[in-house]
Amino acid sequence: MNTKNIFGFFSMLLLLSANVSMAQLQAPNPSPSASVSQNVGFTKISIEYSSPGVKGRKVFGELEKFDMPWRAGANAPTTIEFSTPVSINGTNIRPGKYSIFITPKASGPWTIHLNSKGSPVFAYIKDGKADQEALKNDAAVVIEASPSTSSESLERLSYMISAEDNKTAKITMWWDKTRLSFDVDTQVDQKLDGFRGIFN
Repeated sequence: MNTKNIFGFFSMLLLLSANVSMAQLQAPNPSPSASVSQNVGFTKISIEYSSPGVKGRKVFGELEKFDMPWRAGANAPTTIEFSTPVSINGTNIRPGKYSIFITPKASGPWTIHLNSKGSPVFAYIKDGKADQEALKNDAAVVIEASPSTSSESLERLSYMISAEDNKTAKITMWWDKTRLSFDVDTQVDQKLDGFRGIFN
């Protein structure tokens, strides 16, 4: 193999290697995946979501329309998972994973659906309108919660789980200057009574 052929061979290898590297290189996701989990009482609570940024936009009322269910994140459905039975708003919730939908409102309480099927919110929207009856039928629980306004803006959507008294958890969504929270009773006392019943 002469010098010219050797040079051509290595040039081809270099070009092929560069093409493979470019194919493997991906731009960062504009709404990166995130998760948070917390043990409260005997229950592990986990939330998985994608975290979009404000990017100078008006979030609620424009980016996320009022009176339209929102996936409470970006990309894949936002989900919350309970390792044991819990109670929300007096409704008993089985252990498992649920998708979260949030309907922002211009005034008054916002609506939070925990979807029992883990479905994406788009399954309930047709021709720009939400099927409210189907949303309600597939909800494990529907929560009405009033948002609060923070003095500081949080660029990326975040979820927080506070153990509070280690019996009741507080779940908080915070994006831009808006916070929205709801409580989850992990039924510590009921579980303790159950344990006592087993050993008595």
